[in-house]
Amino acid sequence: MSRFGYLVDSHCHLNYEGLAEQQDDVIARAGTAGVGCMLAINTKLREFDEVRTIAERNPHIYASVGIHPHEAANEPGVAVAALIERSVHPKVVGLGETGLDYYYDNAPREAQQENFRAHMEAARRTGLPVIVHTRDADEDCAAMLREEMDKGPFTGVIHCFTAGRALADAVLEMGFYISISGIVTFKNADDLREIVVDLPMDRLLVETDSPFLAPVPHRGKLCEPAYVADTARYIADLKNVSFDDLMETTSRNFFDLFKKAAPPAGKGREDTAIPVGTAQAGAA
Repeated sequence: MSRFGYLVDSHCHLNYEGLAEQQDDVIARAGTAGVGCMLAINTKLREFDEVRTIAERNPHIYASVGIHPHEAANEPGVAVAALIERSVHPKVVGLGETGLDYYYDNAPREAQQENFRAHMEAARRTGLPVIVHTRDADEDCAAMLREEMDKGPFTGVIHCFTAGRALADAVLEMGFYISISGIVTFKNADDLREIVVDLPMDRLLVETDSPFLAPVPHRGKLCEPAYVADTARYIADLKNVSFDDLMETTSRNFFDLFKKAAPPAGKGREDTAIPVGTAQAGAA
């Protein structure tokens, strides 16, 4: 049996409206679908306690700490020390999501850039990977990553990748991973599909970004972590590999990147329906 007989949803928002009200059921459905581990993403420091608590209650769920670029003006001047302090928690395995969003520009670009740099500095100092959101900001994202990498190495992932091939090539050269969401199944995603075909298997992650971006055949529905299985099957077909190989590789990649996370003890999809609401030993 494969060591990783389950999928990992590497990016979901379990405290967001639509999922928070049915959180235990959502987590249970993910287990039934073969999802053995999830990363609950923090987007506002003022909501960090919510995300941390989800991870504390569920042994197969981890958390991040960070400020989304949309929130850069609402939580300005984030101190690197504030990120590092929260990252010490045993269930916090990554920093973000952070980055640049020039499509919506919900925060001034200067504030987004300052926020992004703080997370990268925290990544350097803690050894935790940075989780990067980027939209319509390929050139600035690549340039800032290179500038910060020159100050000292760090690792990370471009989540929900929808950017161009130039950014994909740039971040792969820097040692980053690329995570693919249900967008790859969308009718108008031909350019993304071409990039995914060429992505190295050892740098590939899968995610839902739930409650957003439900993949085909769930378009129009509230997205949830169980649907990462649909995205994984689609990518396996796209890359002409077996679903089991895709599952094994992407799960292994997750734990290679998020080294602070420990794989669930169970092996095989029949073991992934882990009871919810059970605090992990040692969690603060």
